[in-house]
Amino acid sequence: MRFAKMQATGNDFILIEPGAQERDWPGLARAMCQRHFGVGSDGLILILPSKAADLRMRMFNPDGSEAEACGNGLRCAARYALEQGLVEPNREFMVETLGGTRRAKAVGQCIQVNMGVPRFKPREIPMQVEDKLDIIMDYPVNVAGEKLFLTCLSIGNPHAVLLADVDVTQFPLSIIGPQVENHPIFPNRVNFEVANVLGRNMVRARVWERGAGETLSCGSGACAVAVAARAHGYVDSHVDIILPGGTLAIDWDGVREVMLTGPAELVFWGEWPG
Repeated sequence: MRFAKMQATGNDFILIEPGAQERDWPGLARAMCQRHFGVGSDGLILILPSKAADLRMRMFNPDGSEAEACGNGLRCAARYALEQGLVEPNREFMVETLGGTRRAKAVGQCIQVNMGVPRFKPREIPMQVEDKLDIIMDYPVNVAGEKLFLTCLSIGNPHAVLLADVDVTQFPLSIIGPQVENHPIFPNRVNFEVANVLGRNMVRARVWERGAGETLSCGSGACAVAVAARAHGYVDSHVDIILPGGTLAIDWDGVREVMLTGPAELVFWGEWPG
């Protein structure tokens, strides 16, 4: 099986065009994403035909779970579609995902994608809380003997953002991350971001991804951080999110859709036996 290995600010993916072929995709994701015995990646992406858009994308995490949304994966899928001639160049095109249909286009050397309108209500995230709140901002959650004040939202997939005072580079993400991800308040688990606001247009962040662990970058996570910071009034409509793997540009006017812009490129082609 032929595959492409791609990366977007260090968030790496395996992309396959399976055609009509049916396989155990969760099992294949677990095998191929394994970094010591497989190809190694943060997810397996299937590029499929679509009746509702120019193409359809499915993304499976390294643990085999299927993600509703993946911003960096979407940008890799868009770059793949452009380079393989699946869509016409120099125009915006549509990608169907579990989280909804998204727009994508090349912007210089980068790929820009629409990540949809953020959703804040508990049932939309989803999040099990007794309070009937319209927005989950600075919600106290006890984790590892500490009280974390989380801002929670959906960018097609669930996110919990901690706008922290402690330097994110020193934050014990490997300890706190899995406990937030699997906290019973989140029935579908959650992606967890810890961030430092550095200025009106700059935030530094790290991400613990649901089903993948800490990654060098996360597109939907960067969007969630920007939205959370803007909801608090800390940043303007354009924000650069600095992640360990690179910087992503996020634009959100506080009402409409979130736009994510950043690089995406091919690493290599390969063949998977079987």
